[in-house]
Amino acid sequence: MAGDNLDGTPAAMGPRLRAARERHGATLAGVSCATGVSPSTLSRIETGRRRPTLEVLMRLAKEYGASLDELAGTVPAPAAGPRTSAPRSFGDDKAVLPLTRYVGGLHAHKHVLPAVEEPPARPRQVSHDGHEWLCVLYGRLWLALGDQDLVLAAGEVAEFDTRTPHGLTNAAPGGPVEYLVLFGPQGERLRPRTLPAPGRGAR
Repeated sequence: MAGDNLDGTPAAMGPRLRAARERHGATLAGVSCATGVSPSTLSRIETGRRRPTLEVLMRLAKEYGASLDELAGTVPAPAAGPRTSAPRSFGDDKAVLPLTRYVGGLHAHKHVLPAVEEPPARPRQVSHDGHEWLCVLYGRLWLALGDQDLVLAAGEVAEFDTRTPHGLTNAAPGGPVEYLVLFGPQGERLRPRTLPAPGRGAR
């Protein structure tokens, strides 16, 4: 198969392709309509259960405005020295700053939603394989999770299976919202660990 010579395992390439789609602000259904690749195939590719062919990668690169090297993970490593990641903007003015390199497993982003002038409508929901954890840093974030509606303030967190329909938006006029997202494409979850309280077990 033509795509088999590309660097990286399916599990490593999948998160890069999902991140590219998110930066593009597109749903699986939208990408499917634009590329002719079925949503189920796109989902299996993003979750590492299927390796994309070169033809599929070329279609996705054109749709996302990215190079094949970027999608396949073959971009040369940057020169030694300080390195920062530039935020990417979505069509709705949301900015996303990648905090990790997409090599499989958990990866992280910082999201910034702009201020709104009017009370927002309920956010459009999407669903896909994976598990997500988010933490609000500033402002108020509206999480529409299935039939539930949660408004999270700074310091509050939420964790959910992304197969549940979900959507996010700025909860109220007045200022932007900043939040962190950790996403596990294979359903990876965070594993809290705490030290025992001092004095316990000392008897």
